Amino acid sequence: MKKTYLMLLLLLAITACDEKKTAINSKEAQSVETNLNEKPNIILILADDLGKGLLSKNGQEIITTPNIDKLAKEGISFSNAYTNMLCAPSRASLITGLHDSHANKFDIISGGLYKKISAKTATLSEIEESINSVLKPIGEDEVFLGTVAQEAGYKTGQIGKLEWGFSATDAQMKRHGWDYYYGYLDHARAHGFYPPYLFENGKQVNIAGNLLPNSGKSKEPETPEAYKERHDMTGKKVYSQNLFMEKAFNFITENKDAPFFLYFPTQLPHGPVSIPEVHADFINDDRLTPIEKEYASMVKMLDDNVGQIMQKLKDEGIAENTIVIFASDNGHEIYYGQEGRVLKPYTNIKTGQRFDNLERKYYSDLAGDVFDGNDGQAGMKRSNLQGGITTPLIFNWPNKIKPGTTSDRLIANYDMLATIAEITGFNKPVNTDGISYYNELFGGETKTHEYVVYSSYSGPTLITNDGWKIRTILNKNVFEIYYLPDDYREENELSKQYPDKLKELKEKLLKACDGDFNNGLYSSKNSEIRIK
Repeated sequence: MKKTYLMLLLLLAITACDEKKTAINSKEAQSVETNLNEKPNIILILADDLGKGLLSKNGQEIITTPNIDKLAKEGISFSNAYTNMLCAPSRASLITGLHDSHANKFDIISGGLYKKISAKTATLSEIEESINSVLKPIGEDEVFLGTVAQEAGYKTGQIGKLEWGFSATDAQMKRHGWDYYYGYLDHARAHGFYPPYLFENGKQVNIAGNLLPNSGKSKEPETPEAYKERHDMTGKKVYSQNLFMEKAFNFITENKDAPFFLYFPTQLPHGPVSIPEVHADFINDDRLTPIEKEYASMVKMLDDNVGQIMQKLKDEGIAENTIVIFASDNGHEIYYGQEGRVLKPYTNIKTGQRFDNLERKYYSDLAGDVFDGNDGQAGMKRSNLQGGITTPLIFNWPNKIKPGTTSDRLIANYDMLATIAEITGFNKPVNTDGISYYNELFGGETKTHEYVVYSSYSGPTLITNDGWKIRTILNKNVFEIYYLPDDYREENELSKQYPDKLKELKEKLLKACDGDFNNGLYSSKNSEIRIK
């Protein structure tokens, strides 16, 4: 009896010790219960190329987004959230918690490799082997967004567009912490919405009725020929987003009794434009051309899907214990270019001159973008102007987050890992450039960034906590500074008026870029690993 009693005490001590290890290592943080059944579920919905201006809560006048708007109305919306200017570095920053202007680059593999399966020039295993052979070894102490939740006791899943780079592998997905995944492993094929095959936990899953090797990718710009090709449904049976929603629902149902983390990077509304049918809201809208109606329907489908996910959580009885996060990977992009409307390459429709993002900056009114997808800001996806690197960010947690809250805290997408770590109770050391803003969700004070930094095709940019911005065009030796609180459209360059501020910001930027501005210069040649 005495021996049994001592063993029981020992077991209780071990249990208490284990529970202490799962506690969040922050004096300011709200407490998170260590009982796994009481930890909040987390769903991170990552839209693709969704600019701030496409949400009706931000003033969008053509497309209504009531479900996304409701997330913000019942939660917290961050008005000063930044991300990378392109999908691959953006997803890498999100997953690793590191910014993309370090000397040590992310292992981003070039796209198109999985097309070899359809061409029958390589097998799945051969493609994976070729990718894995050139990747740097991942250290045992490295953590990723999925591993943070996984090691904190969560069931993890990734559904949708690829999680990493332009080509990824099963080994990467598992090492990044996903217990389950379904979707694309390659960027090039994800430009179509009718894939003949997708990937599920390392296996190729053929999609009956989808017969086109390019996944039904449509042509740009809009012409009568492109319209005809897009509406020819031969070999285009099953729309990928519908598959993703089905898998997401299954994942929620199967894991509703234990904490789960679902990462849902959708294709929507990335183009080229493709949608099964035009939404009823736009059928008779005379403001729009046919392709603009189809693009608007892609945004509308994304909003409808958000509403369906929220309803699913209610139906399963877990809505109040689920945090839903809505974000986008980068700024707005045009996929509905057409002669007489908005043009690509981006062109001033009044003067016929192409925008150069220096003397002639892109603005929606000058370009003819009927949707004003970048919310009146300068620049678009791929640029270090605000339109390329500011995106929506919303957190919704019923009865925990004060409804209708707005925060202007400086947020980087590479803060997500630290924030998820604090939510889940993960408390191991993490090498990250991010800062958790968990306590900010409840109106509390937290440590903030002195600045955030990002790369671009022209060079790095840095934004400070008090609103100063320095942006570069390195091949022209251009360093511009702006004071964003007074200059939403980046129209007033201030380096000549404030030479000391320019000097200060250049020093900060050089330090952030590990001593070389070129570390913040993104290029396909220098930032991606080519595999033939």
